[in-house]
Amino acid sequence: MLNLHDALKQTNIDPHLKEVLDTIAASCKSIGGKLRGGALSGVYGSESSENVQGEVQKKLDVVANALLKHALLSNRHVAGVASEEEDDVISGGDEGRYLVTFDPLDGSSNIDINVSVGTIFSILPTSTPGSQVTMDDFLQPGHQQVAAGYVLYGPAITLVLTTGNGVDVYALDYDGDFYQTHAQIKVPEATQEFAINMSNQRFWEPAMQNYVADLLQGEEGPIGKRFNMRWVASMVAEVHRILTRGGIFMYPYDKREPDKPGKLRLMYEGNPMSFLIEQAGGACSTTRMSIMDVVPEQIHQRVPVVLGSKEEVERVNAYHQQATS
Repeated sequence: MLNLHDALKQTNIDPHLKEVLDTIAASCKSIGGKLRGGALSGVYGSESSENVQGEVQKKLDVVANALLKHALLSNRHVAGVASEEEDDVISGGDEGRYLVTFDPLDGSSNIDINVSVGTIFSILPTSTPGSQVTMDDFLQPGHQQVAAGYVLYGPAITLVLTTGNGVDVYALDYDGDFYQTHAQIKVPEATQEFAINMSNQRFWEPAMQNYVADLLQGEEGPIGKRFNMRWVASMVAEVHRILTRGGIFMYPYDKREPDKPGKLRLMYEGNPMSFLIEQAGGACSTTRMSIMDVVPEQIHQRVPVVLGSKEEVERVNAYHQQATS
């Protein structure tokens, strides 16, 4: 089996990008080590601080963010970073050609109950090499990404990666290397499994309420087949299931906070996961347009997210198109 370093050497991507990916992988190994220790590592529980999103930070949110930030800013090929846990972008080396955005610990509400969490990352090119980056440098649509992926910290530590030529999966072995276990994975076009937080149903738009109601009618309903529902409250875990066996994941717009278009962040969650899903033959949508067509206006922008098996994403879009026609 190929390890990550050797697998990347066989591709035609920029060697500097390989070094950035190696840095991310090494940082995620360290985060995984903290998680493996559980309560013995002293990373359970919450801090007294809130992040820029107004969310109470878990102790491991802070640790994971510091590990990734320090490692990436020490890499001379990284021009700057943006984290879900940071107020603003942070400039890196002047000679860097890549910008990295990341959610250091997705699903962190699951830490204390020992349920899967993960790290999500996206890599963008910088248009201003040789100068200090600003927020404007990061405000690129998802189609500009040159690489994206996540590390799932579960029963096994798993890296899922795309550099724009399909999606490959790596598992962390006991020797400390990631080894490729699956190459060019594909999302089944059709599915009978959906993931959504049903407790928010009363706040959804009517089109989404109608779609999910039809799913729940099973064989007797207009869709004509029975669906199973899953919800882990960790986007990494939800997307990993879809990449493994198909499905559709939805975190739609709801009216609890009408001024916010969604809950998930475009640059740290929506874009990297959409890139992975599309590279694996799936589809992504805000219910109005492709997530990766959205031009960001600020780094912490939120967006509705629908992604997964193409047939169901297209069906969700059709329900919303019918509602507005």
